[in-house]
Formats: sequence, structure tokens, C-alpha cells
Amino acid sequence: MKNNKHRFFTSESVTEGHPDKMCDQISDAILDAILAKDPDARVACETVVCTGTVFVMGQITTTAVVDYATIVRDTVRNIGYTRAKYGFDADSCGVIISLDKQSPDIALGVDRSNEYRTRGEILDMYGAGDQGMMFGYACNETPEYMPMAIMLAHKISLRLAQVRKEGAVNYLRPDGKCQVTVEYDENDKPCRVDTIVLSTQHSTDVSSSQLAQDMINLVIRKVVPLNLLDEETKYYINPTGRFEIGGPAADSGLTGRKIIVDTYGGYCAHGGGAFSGKDPTKVDRSATYMARYICKNIVAAGLADKIQLQVSYAIGRSKPVSIDVNTYGTGKINDAVIAEIIDEEFDLRPRAIIDKFQLQRPIYLQTASYGHVGRDGFAWEQLDRVEDLKKYIGSKQ
Repeated sequence: MKNNKHRFFTSESVTEGHPDKMCDQISDAILDAILAKDPDARVACETVVCTGTVFVMGQITTTAVVDYATIVRDTVRNIGYTRAKYGFDADSCGVIISLDKQSPDIALGVDRSNEYRTRGEILDMYGAGDQGMMFGYACNETPEYMPMAIMLAHKISLRLAQVRKEGAVNYLRPDGKCQVTVEYDENDKPCRVDTIVLSTQHSTDVSSSQLAQDMINLVIRKVVPLNLLDEETKYYINPTGRFEIGGPAADSGLTGRKIIVDTYGGYCAHGGGAFSGKDPTKVDRSATYMARYICKNIVAAGLADKIQLQVSYAIGRSKPVSIDVNTYGTGKINDAVIAEIIDEEFDLRPRAIIDKFQLQRPIYLQTASYGHVGRDGFAWEQLDRVEDLKKYIGSKQ
């Protein structure tokens, strides 16, 4: 019988062939193509996929001329949907484009914030592209400063895609998802993996037993530390028995429907705004990246073992309306004081965030699968403020 002080937490990830993730990648591929030619473009691009069809819609204001249909087909092809028998075919699918320009009412506040009109300071130039609240999070339970369940789910899903693309397992198809349940001990530290659910699309010529054996040995055990797996760990591989029909042939997809997969796996709050297809003047995206950056540096500096940060904005204004901190009782100084430190040390105006991370570049397609946070190579994952923040330990209460 398990210790009743133990708890269990579950997160999921999906492969790039999942219909919702297909849409995220198409939207971000279009954003990248536009930013490569017009860094000041305003982009809000949504994608829908269903049987045999991709529908791209939204509001885009840009001087760039791009071939939207070619971008769609290239993205779908790179994911691996190259034959109708896989559930979708990049070359034969229908592509429907319905795009308009950004509303001039929105542009009025984004291009020149209320504060910029008053003071004229360059970092006040951009106003928030919408109202809303954004969250960041970090904890010290993994080297990535992320919750363990979502990191393991991402690693399994990514490995699943890798063995498919490398041909190590020739019966796999692009669609798939993974769910990981982590057990926490009486000290609230992750101690083992309790359950792994892995569902993957496959061809007709593989047995359920062979698929399960391969997924455990070639995918799961290659990325999950073996000390976290024991004889009581439960594996559910394709629990329905078969998963031959996948991708848009099985389920429609939509941009922004995997925002919990994109962030912290449900381990903390989420403001509700999606990221993919949005240029960085949309604080749904840029402020969420900034909040992650702040939280990661705070935990790495030792100010808290874990922290959730909320920031909120009003459309057309550059400075946040509010800042809220929750360290879940792990802070070395008071949460309200940490909020004051954040306000002093970090510039949360949209233009400042864009400049800090150089966000007006074609960098977004790579964010659209396996998480926008917790991965090397993203500017908002750098730990360059740790020493600056350490000075506050013991100095403020």
C-alpha cells in the first residue's frame, strides 16, 4: 500500500503529427516566413485541419509576399504526412486561405502605446496587443527547471517521432501522444514514474505485442531514467488495441488547442491564450516567454524552490496592470517582496521583451512542438540574471 502522504501528478505531450500540433506548426511556419521578410508584421494566423483539407484564416498586416499554400504543404510534408494511407497527404490535400488585415482599432494601440504618446520613450512604443493574463513557472525538480511529468512526456513523444523518422521502427505513422504520471514522496519530491500511457499511429502489419515491446524498449527506456522505473510502473501502450487511422482523418485539428502541452503540463495556472501564429506584439506569447525567463532565473538564484508568476496587461498600454507571485511557501523572502524585485529588475513592456529576446525573427516553428518552455536554444531559457538576483537573499523581508 502506498504511503498516504504521497501524491501523483500526470501530464501529457503529443507528437508533431497530432492534428492540433499540425495546425500550430503551420501557423508558426507562416509567421516565420512573414517575419523573415517583414519583422514589423502583425500576424494572427489560425489553422484548421480535417480530412483532406487545411484551412488557414486570421488577420495579417504585412509588406511581405509569401506563398501560403506552399508553406502549408512543405510543413505537412516535413511532419511526415506524405501518403493518403497515413491519414493525410501534403501534395493532394486541399488548402483554403482566408486572411484579412489587422483591425485598425487594434493597431492604433499596438503601434503607439498610450505611454509612448505621452512620454515618447522608445521602449514604451508598443502597447499590448490585447488584454489578458499570462503565467510563467519554474521549479527545481529537473535540470530544466520544469515539472518532471511534462518533461518526460515531451522526451518520450520526441523520441517516438525520432525513431519513426530515422526508420528504426518502420511501421510507425506521424500521429501519437504520451501521458506520464509521476509519484511524489512525503517531502513533495518526485521519486518514481508510476504510469506511462503511449498511443501511436501504426501500419496494419504489426502486432500489438510487438508494438508494445518496441515502444517500451526503443522509446520509453531510452529517455526515462531507469532509476525512476520499477516493477510496479504500469505501461499502457495503445490501450484500445489498434491505432491505424490517425491524423486529420481521425480527428480535426486546431491552432492553440494544446496550450497545456505547450507550457507546464497543467502543473500551474494558464491564462488561456495560445501562442502559435501570433507575432510578438501579442503578449499572450511574448509576455509568457518573459514570465518563464523570470521564474527560471529566480529559482536558479535560490530565491525559491518553485514559483508561479502572473502578469496582466490592458490593450494599448505598455506596462503590466498587475504582477502576482506565488512560491507555494518555498520562497526565501516574502512573495510580495519578490514581486517588487521583479518590477525593479525586469522590464515587462512589450517592446523591451521583444528587444531582449530578439523576437521579430523567424524562430517560431521550432517552438510549435514539444513545448515552448524548458528546452535549450530559446532565448527565454537563458540563465543570465542569476547573480543579479542572488543579492536579494537575506537583504529584503
